[in-house]
Amino acid sequence: MRQDTQIGGSSSKFPATQWSAIRAARSNDATERTRALETIIASYWKPIYKYIRIRWGKTGEDAKDLTQEFFARLIESKYLDDFDPSKARLRTFLRICTDHFVANEAKAAKRLKRGGRAVHISLDFPLAESELTRANVTLTAAASPERIDEFLEKEFLRSLFGVAVEELRMFCQSRGKETHFRLFEIYDLGDDGPQRPSYADLGAQFKIAITDVTNYLAFARREFRRIALEKLREMTTSEDEYRREARALLGVDLS
Repeated sequence: MRQDTQIGGSSSKFPATQWSAIRAARSNDATERTRALETIIASYWKPIYKYIRIRWGKTGEDAKDLTQEFFARLIESKYLDDFDPSKARLRTFLRICTDHFVANEAKAAKRLKRGGRAVHISLDFPLAESELTRANVTLTAAASPERIDEFLEKEFLRSLFGVAVEELRMFCQSRGKETHFRLFEIYDLGDDGPQRPSYADLGAQFKIAITDVTNYLAFARREFRRIALEKLREMTTSEDEYRREARALLGVDLS
């Protein structure tokens, strides 16, 4: 996946909103709480699944069951009520919760297979498994906390990037701008290599002028940046954390 520096654009001000998915996940408003939990799950389920697979040495099937069970518990048991952003990042908190959960839930998979839970979360495990296979990552029981946090940070940013790409796809489709997204997908998200198409190549492929290619890509990059930063804002609890992770995700300096 290419994260072209052009996607980030120039420096900009913070989004005006300070709304946080973590705060909203504690809301008494059911709609707000559900939306916030969906945002958190979308951003964190793949990192947690991969963590369970390689850190705990679970099979794919057991890791699927444990991941489903963990996030069902997150919804039902209000784990996030205990989260204190002054003590740890959200991913560190979720990793600690995951470790505790897996260590104490050896029979969780069997329970799920016997009857399942009331809460079912639809997750694309084959995609996560293929990403894990390609990455060929090891994370042994002797891994340091720093190594574990580094792994989760990379996986969180990878997951958030994917969520933003999918939202951009839907945004473009809803506005009849499928070509804008396809150009972005081919030029900015394609694998690096000697066959990267030129703007002239893309213009010929889509039967549009080179100036249109330039304008369409500028639109898609601008909207992707907006969406990615909005998602990142939802998942961070301080401006400092937001700035650091914006640099890691998009290569942009928001200072």
